[in-house]
Amino acid sequence: MAAALQVTRLLLAPRSAVLVAVRGRKSRTDPVAKSKEDRIKGPPPVDPVEMVVLRERFTEYHSTVRALRLEFKEGVLRKKYEEETGSLAEERARQEAEEHRALMDFNNQENLRILELRMSRIQMEQEEAERKQVEAAIQREQEQQEFIKEKEREIMKLQEDAKNFITLENLDQRIEEALDNPKNYNFAIDKEGRVVKQTTLQ
Repeated sequence: MAAALQVTRLLLAPRSAVLVAVRGRKSRTDPVAKSKEDRIKGPPPVDPVEMVVLRERFTEYHSTVRALRLEFKEGVLRKKYEEETGSLAEERARQEAEEHRALMDFNNQENLRILELRMSRIQMEQEEAERKQVEAAIQREQEQQEFIKEKEREIMKLQEDAKNFITLENLDQRIEEALDNPKNYNFAIDKEGRVVKQTTLQ
């Protein structure tokens, strides 16, 4: 019967389906195996002594757990009642007020400490800025003095050079001096700057 049902399923299966033989569990309608037809399933054997011991232990366990549960529940309810209406609520409110006061004092002290640090830092920054301004002013003054001295040296040099300038008044004299003292600029020098070759004036 089971084999016929399996063959019928295979024949009626769609062509696109993949036929895979899978060994699964028996269905409810399958008969009992021949090797187990004569087997009669009965309850497992129970030791009476062990049953009595287990029953006593289970009873003791359940009573202990029930007592603990009731004790815990009573403690939770008592604590909740005391927190809501009892003296513990007043004590908690007093502790919270003291803690708030202590935290406020600590906060004020911390604010004062931070304020002192900030003021000292600002004062140091102001002193540093003033010192830098003074140093910058001194540096500018020194640079200005150097600039003035440099310009004075340039003026002195120009005054010294102006003595040798050619003007209309000394033009004839300078021409005569140049004719009387001719200079030859056609010469060669070596790496040390010595004249090694010079042409003669014509």
